[in-house]
Amino acid sequence: MVRCPECVGVEAMARLQEKYKTEIAPALKQELGIKNPMAIPKIEKIVISMGIGGAIQEKTRIPTALKELSMIAGQKPVICKAKKSVSNFKLREGYDIGLKVTLRGKRMYEFLDRLIAVAIPRVRDFRGLNPNSFDGRGNYSMGVTEQTIFPEVDPDKVTFQQGMNITFATSARNDREARELLQRLGLPFRKTDADKAA
Repeated sequence: MVRCPECVGVEAMARLQEKYKTEIAPALKQELGIKNPMAIPKIEKIVISMGIGGAIQEKTRIPTALKELSMIAGQKPVICKAKKSVSNFKLREGYDIGLKVTLRGKRMYEFLDRLIAVAIPRVRDFRGLNPNSFDGRGNYSMGVTEQTIFPEVDPDKVTFQQGMNITFATSARNDREARELLQRLGLPFRKTDADKAA
């Protein structure tokens, strides 16, 4: 039986969301000693952003990157404009210089599942995510150097390599809780010296 790509995405989303509800949330509640179920850490949103510096010289870069990011995220990104002029970079206020997309709910879990199961394993020389990239308030940021790690992007049609930042905004009270949450969801963090000692 052949399934449509949309159906596969919905199944993947349901699997990770279901796993959070049935396995991860109860485990976090017990491990962190949380009494109120509403206080259990969860991912609130995922923000994917692209800074496209080359768009100043090459105007076609924004539409191309917009198309690729739309395929990766499953929804249309917003174009970010320069807030001030910088003469050294030949940048004027109002120029299109980046893209940003915010994922919540089903799309967020579906993207996270693809990121963990498909995209990250395709990164060359991958040794684990940096465990020190938390902001002190339970949010985590990671970067990828090329868009071709996502299966939605056809490498043969890519005209320029474009990296992106992915930020996970969680409801965790601190970095320890956020790391526990993201680790249980499947993000492969690099082992720290403290982890090795334990």
